[in-house]
Amino acid sequence: MARYSVNNYTVETLLSNIKSGSIAIPEMQRPFVWDSSKVRDLVDSLYKGFPIGYIIVWQNPDVKLKDGTKSTGKVILIDGQQRITAMAAAIVGHEVLDDHYKWKRISIAFNPLEEKFEVANNAILKSSKWIPDIAPVLKPNFNTFQFIIDYCQKNEIPDQMSQVNNIINRLRGIQNNSLGVITLASDLDIDSVTDIFIRINSKGVVLSQADFAMSKISSNETYGGNVTRKTIDYFCHLLESPEDLKEIKNNDTAFAALPEFDAIKWAASKTNPIYKTTYNDILRVAFTYKFKRGRLADLVSLLSGRDFETREFRIEIEEDSFNQLHEAVLQAVNQTNYERYLMIVRSTGIVRKSLIRSQNVLNFGYALYLALRERKIDSNEIEQIVRRWLALTILTGRYSGSPESSFDYDIKRFFSYDDPAEYLRLTEAGELSDAFWNVNLVQRLNTSVASSPYFNMFLVAQVKSHDRGFLSMQVDVETMLENRGDIHHLFPKNYLTKNGVPQSMYNQIANYVFLQQEINIKISDDAPCIYMKKVLEQCQTKKPIYGNIVDEVELCKNLEQNCIPIGFEKMEISDYNNFLEMRRKLMAEKIRNYYFSL
Repeated sequence: MARYSVNNYTVETLLSNIKSGSIAIPEMQRPFVWDSSKVRDLVDSLYKGFPIGYIIVWQNPDVKLKDGTKSTGKVILIDGQQRITAMAAAIVGHEVLDDHYKWKRISIAFNPLEEKFEVANNAILKSSKWIPDIAPVLKPNFNTFQFIIDYCQKNEIPDQMSQVNNIINRLRGIQNNSLGVITLASDLDIDSVTDIFIRINSKGVVLSQADFAMSKISSNETYGGNVTRKTIDYFCHLLESPEDLKEIKNNDTAFAALPEFDAIKWAASKTNPIYKTTYNDILRVAFTYKFKRGRLADLVSLLSGRDFETREFRIEIEEDSFNQLHEAVLQAVNQTNYERYLMIVRSTGIVRKSLIRSQNVLNFGYALYLALRERKIDSNEIEQIVRRWLALTILTGRYSGSPESSFDYDIKRFFSYDDPAEYLRLTEAGELSDAFWNVNLVQRLNTSVASSPYFNMFLVAQVKSHDRGFLSMQVDVETMLENRGDIHHLFPKNYLTKNGVPQSMYNQIANYVFLQQEINIKISDDAPCIYMKKVLEQCQTKKPIYGNIVDEVELCKNLEQNCIPIGFEKMEISDYNNFLEMRRKLMAEKIRNYYFSL
């Protein structure tokens, strides 16, 4: 069987097929991301007969019905929605939704004398030379003859009627221009579809597996896929732009009347959460937790009705998969679930998004949380498992890069044991051995990358312990993080530079500490042996200069919280390398103690 076929459709036929449903376009009530000038350029290309790229559709497999007969699979659009929406807007006169879910018309004007297109504006509306909107001209019942007479009279060009007539007929003819439609075969897997898509798409746009899955979901109205998609889309949009709640409600009254809208509208009141999801995230979380699988290619197969054992496509599998996915999405966007998970994340010490580089760590953590709740595990045990798994996956880089195989492996292993915590214990024993804490982690702290996950884990450990900033009596690390506090050097940068230390060494994360700016200014470029001597003196005089610590017991406690090695108060340039080695070990030990306290 051919991997794909190529056919030509006229613009008019293509729009008609989409309207009739023979080509299933994903939910049209999604924001139109093109600006108006791009619509103008598309119409201009059609007028001039220039190619505007292929429309790519994917043939759904034939599905075996419950009575044994087969139903021919629909063809769904996977690339070209913006172009089709643009043509429907300019040629048919459809309104489009902007990125704030407001309906608007995009009127494309045309000047027959110059054969030029432009986005309609006030100047054009006042000019007799311009047709302010081409959509009425392209309607089947448009009176071309009368229009040409009126146009030439208004512009005093009666001798150009024949020329204007030819141009208007050419304009009306853009609906007869052909577009290439590539139909991908139903038996292709997602990897093959992705590869073909990249090779034949001249724009170089790469669609993710989540994009293909969402196309499959939204084009199925029989089992409510379009509602599932809107639930995901609107929820994620409200987390990003809560001010658009009213526009969504007003512009999609049918959805606003559904319980799904009531289930997501709370997101509009959530201010900048640590875990802010995209549709990719929600889809991955819902699928992983409910289906105990990690590969979105499997979701596409299930939504097509695939039986993994017989390799047949059965209607009951398709129906069940859509129903399960819808239920899973509602659990993922549920306010109680979402906020309880956020509390677990914060209780782990992750109080800022910048402390966690991989969104996939949070995605799997949420999927695991939902799956454990569905398994009716005790809430205290759920919290401990999820907290430790979040920390473990950050420390080991488990979900960096492509997460699918790791998601698939982990979710299946967690639930292959009667006690899901057993898999956590086995993973800890294998990956967080004494060698990891005493050797591997210490070595990984030997870096100058400030965004290192290992330095972030040190800060998370400090947050969890309610540690104060270096030489601070009242201000803790969490407050500094939440208010974008400053990271400074324990051995001042200028001091090290003057002594010939290169950037890769003076910016070692073992030389970093959260420090109030006013204290850092007073330290200036002094060596530790100089400024720490003054700190010790203020504990005797009780007259604070560097922060407010005036008690030696409090000072020792502060130095311990920040993993400052013994003897730091006497150190100078010759001690720098030894200081780094000592502090890395102390930081690793603090992270270890933090982990086992979770």
